[in-house]
Amino acid sequence: MTEFRSEFMQIMHTRGYLDDCSNAADLDRLLATGARTAYIGFDATADSLHVGSLIQIMMLKWLQESGHRPIVLMGGGTTRIGDPSFRADERPILDDRQITENIDGIRSIFARYLQFDGIPHAAIMANNDDWLRSLNYIGFLREIGRHFSVNRMLSFESVRSRLEREQSLSFLEFNYMILQAYDYLELHRRHACILQMGGSDQWGNILNGIDLVRRLTGEQVFALTSPLLTTADGRKMGKSAQGAVWLNANRLSPFDFWQYWRNVHDDDVARFLKLFTMLPVDECERLGRSGEINAAKIILANEITALAHGPKTATEIAKAAHDIFVQGTGSDAVPVCAIPAGAFLPEGLPLPRALVLAGLTPSGKEARRRLQEGGVRVNDHVVMDASHMLSCADIRAGCTLAVGKKRFARLAVDD
Repeated sequence: MTEFRSEFMQIMHTRGYLDDCSNAADLDRLLATGARTAYIGFDATADSLHVGSLIQIMMLKWLQESGHRPIVLMGGGTTRIGDPSFRADERPILDDRQITENIDGIRSIFARYLQFDGIPHAAIMANNDDWLRSLNYIGFLREIGRHFSVNRMLSFESVRSRLEREQSLSFLEFNYMILQAYDYLELHRRHACILQMGGSDQWGNILNGIDLVRRLTGEQVFALTSPLLTTADGRKMGKSAQGAVWLNANRLSPFDFWQYWRNVHDDDVARFLKLFTMLPVDECERLGRSGEINAAKIILANEITALAHGPKTATEIAKAAHDIFVQGTGSDAVPVCAIPAGAFLPEGLPLPRALVLAGLTPSGKEARRRLQEGGVRVNDHVVMDASHMLSCADIRAGCTLAVGKKRFARLAVDD
């Protein structure tokens, strides 16, 4: 089905969010005839989400923009177990303090994307620890566990692939999908939630929830999943030379976040504009096929950074990038990379090593290749000598490194 009546389903389809949907026609009818409630769950395994979760965050944002109520479900309870889906090993067990701190960090992200008060369809932030912690084990088995077939659970790809690789799957993890289904039942009872969304790897888990709600209430609820994204060059979404691209500034500077989007593959620009910005679809497609692809990338970086870190920060970063790449001047907005004093040899810090420490190249081999090609600048002067040394005095006097026209960093000495 590609013709939708509801604004939300139209957006999901035209902007590329829709991978699969249960009973799409019935869901579309409900969404077109009144305000509805939907949710996505996020386990609190770190104090920030990374851009791999951004597609789900944007789905919730568009849901609210379409006049419906989003629920952000924090997995305060399920984080104690960990989702085994498509993992090779068991997640580490976190204590209550770590989970609480992680939820606080994640809550700050959603405050930038969703409105939690002041409107009729204000978002809700729920925590499944509120109902999971007090469960009576025997009662839960009698009321909920009897509705789950182990044969069916073993058939899910996320479980089967793990067993086929002869990797251990603990009983604790095996219970995760039952608890996720129970979350759906609780949110349906408490908030009349009719839709759970998530990545395509969650399809089987969400169907479990649909079946449980039907069995215990006799009512129909729905599933909607988004595609799992990779970049045009085949890399996993959300990875950079420095590691994960986090959404909180204490994990990754807004400047490095901006640079990640400025450096995306040309073929990803139109797709990412549709998925991660609020620009109209026609404008996204026009920018993606324009002859000025670098200008389109700057718009992409500005728009996404404005959503994640605020318009003022995005404007400051765009100016800083212009100052360095166009004007050839430094800027205080550029993040500083502190080089440990112990990294310096008696004769100084080898430039290839400095490029790796600054996160500008993934390896010394790549750094030497870029030097040989003339793609490295020190204080806006091209350096091709791989034996070039930076002294502590050089760095304290002010040192900016750049690789190509897109990646740069200021250095400082950490004494």
